[in-house]
Amino acid sequence: MNLTEPQAGSDVGALTARAEPEGDGSYRIFGQKIYITWGEHPMAANIVHLVLARLPDAPPGSRGISLFLVPKFVPDAAGNPGARNDVTCIGLEHKMGIHASPTCTMAYGEGVHTGAGGGRPGAIGWMVGEPNKGLAAMFTMMNSARLNVGLQGVAVGDAAFQKAHDYAQERRQGRAEGWTEAGPSPIFHHADVRRMLMTMKAKVAAARTICHMTAVAADLARTATSAEARELARAREELLTPIAKGWSTDTGVEIASLGVQIHGGMGFVEDGGAAQFYRDARIAAIYEGTNGIQAIDLVSRKLPMEGGGPVRTLIGEMRETVAACATSRSEALKLIGGRLSAAVDVFEEAADWLIRAQSGNQKRDALAGATPFLKIAGDVTGGWTLAKGALLANDRLATPGADVAWLTARLSLAGFFAENVLSQVPGQLAGITAGADQLFEPDIEALAG
Repeated sequence: MNLTEPQAGSDVGALTARAEPEGDGSYRIFGQKIYITWGEHPMAANIVHLVLARLPDAPPGSRGISLFLVPKFVPDAAGNPGARNDVTCIGLEHKMGIHASPTCTMAYGEGVHTGAGGGRPGAIGWMVGEPNKGLAAMFTMMNSARLNVGLQGVAVGDAAFQKAHDYAQERRQGRAEGWTEAGPSPIFHHADVRRMLMTMKAKVAAARTICHMTAVAADLARTATSAEARELARAREELLTPIAKGWSTDTGVEIASLGVQIHGGMGFVEDGGAAQFYRDARIAAIYEGTNGIQAIDLVSRKLPMEGGGPVRTLIGEMRETVAACATSRSEALKLIGGRLSAAVDVFEEAADWLIRAQSGNQKRDALAGATPFLKIAGDVTGGWTLAKGALLANDRLATPGADVAWLTARLSLAGFFAENVLSQVPGQLAGITAGADQLFEPDIEALAG
């Protein structure tokens, strides 16, 4: 996907790459794209770029963007890679992380390779979809990419957890409270280290369930047997996608940071290996739409969908889980249900406030609360999915041959998340509904001072 240009990052509508019609159904593409992952490499016979560009008569902004297929080699009559197209990698970014993934600056139409264009500059391409509808076409891939990036946050976070878990059992420092064996105890037995590991494990589990639930909704939106079920699944997918991408990648960064902390000084040096997870995790909150963009999308587009119907349906399902926990004979589940109930109340109040604010004249106030709302949306949704898992685990504990240790751990993770994450949700409501005035009161000079 070739979207970003030096002057057009999140504001894709500012792009200036142009496409000139050739009269035979093809176009010549001119311009520059940056941050193109695997834009150039020798690992395939051909590379196909999907490039956003403007036609000569295109309207301004995002309404004037078209999508073009531009191969590195223009296929010959047999469909094999033929003449070299006028698309060139002119630089590789020196990045903070993901060093195994080449991030390229791509130049189109500079006259470096003119064989495919009959000796004239211009990268030969073909339009995908309709004129000036390229951004909508690109979002066919973008929404899938956002879920995949959310899973990237899960994957890096889990890798950081596993490394920290192993290190905490090997590293011996001090004597943990209750340690009775000779010599220093593994740091795994210190309460503070155990707290960090539980935080990592619980948040990885919550993020994974959010992403998988989003993926199930995406599948059902295409494969459910009735039109009504497909529509319900589509709405659920749209609502959850910014949460899956935004919350899961923020969580991945947090977990990787905790992994560095558990490693101590060894985490801060590259030889330890923990630092790589932190560096690699950081990009996921930025690309495929920054997490601020995800928050804006959630608040301004997804919450008001169908008059708020999809989010209210989600909240209704959360309350069903609260009720199941409350009627359980397990004291642990009742505690989880109580924390979840209070968090769901705040989630609903915040969602209603944001919907009302946008229907009135408080759009900027709603946008000011978008990022903190995304955070509680992930916290509450993640806590809900862990509570559902805890209910199932509790039921299966009585099953003959059950893995009691694993099932008990599910209950412990859900309880830990409830006490340490869901318990903080009520205190975040004020930050969501405070409005934008305080953000804009200081002028630029005063803020800098």
